[in-house]
Amino acid sequence: MNKVNTEKLQKVLANLGHGSRRELETVIEAGRVSVDGKIAKLGDRIDVNLQPKIRIDGHVIQLRSKEKEICRVLAYYKPEGEICTRNDPEGRATVFDRLPKLKNSRWINIGRLDINTSGLLLFTTDGELANRLMHPRHEIEREYSVRVFGQVSDAQLFELQNGVQLEDGWAAFKSIKAQGGEGINQWFNVVLTEGRNREVRRMWEAIDVQVSRLIRIRYGNILLPKNLPRGGWIELDLTSVNYLLGLVQLSQEEKSKVKVVKNPKQHARAVKSTDVKRASKRRS
Repeated sequence: MNKVNTEKLQKVLANLGHGSRRELETVIEAGRVSVDGKIAKLGDRIDVNLQPKIRIDGHVIQLRSKEKEICRVLAYYKPEGEICTRNDPEGRATVFDRLPKLKNSRWINIGRLDINTSGLLLFTTDGELANRLMHPRHEIEREYSVRVFGQVSDAQLFELQNGVQLEDGWAAFKSIKAQGGEGINQWFNVVLTEGRNREVRRMWEAIDVQVSRLIRIRYGNILLPKNLPRGGWIELDLTSVNYLLGLVQLSQEEKSKVKVVKNPKQHARAVKSTDVKRASKRRS
């Protein structure tokens, strides 16, 4: 097979919205994917122009032309208590439970937030976009609002900005800004450019400070939308989607599922505000 016209199987499936490349590599290794009746192996390449018959768990995957696909991105206000996985053996709530249903595609989370962290979580239908945005080489800023117990000294803040030793290497905040507080509760806004597991909490723990609340409020220049309820979502407009695509050198979109609104103040109402309400109540 000519490699020029082929792509890795996990990349093709990611582009079709069936998960991130990392997730799909696990699925392929588990023998759950077949191509033209043969169990696929990690490293297999396919030519989509030849219309191979791909199945995941026996279900045929529809191959669609990239030109006909529209990259979609949701901003979701993750509540505490939800986990970032599609299915949980313990039956806990997941971040996918409230999202709008898709036909012939699915939502892929861009990064993760741990079960006790709330705030902005982005989802997309474009597996390649998700994969690139999650790669640390792009150094995309994430901003968090953090509530901690007790007073924090200038020396401790200096340490956090200059680096603390974690079990998986050094870590430092790009910036820290005090936001005030009452009594023993103090608020700070912190910015970092990577997304290691529980990194923000572990950094504060490294200087013996306990985090009591953690909310992600920004990803790149995408802010947690005002007035968005916990458990609610809103679809990003074309400008925001193209901003994310541009961050990772992907082609710009010309179309969007979001209705264009001249008055920005009307945007939240125009983008399926009833769906946002339904999403926040879906599991009640």
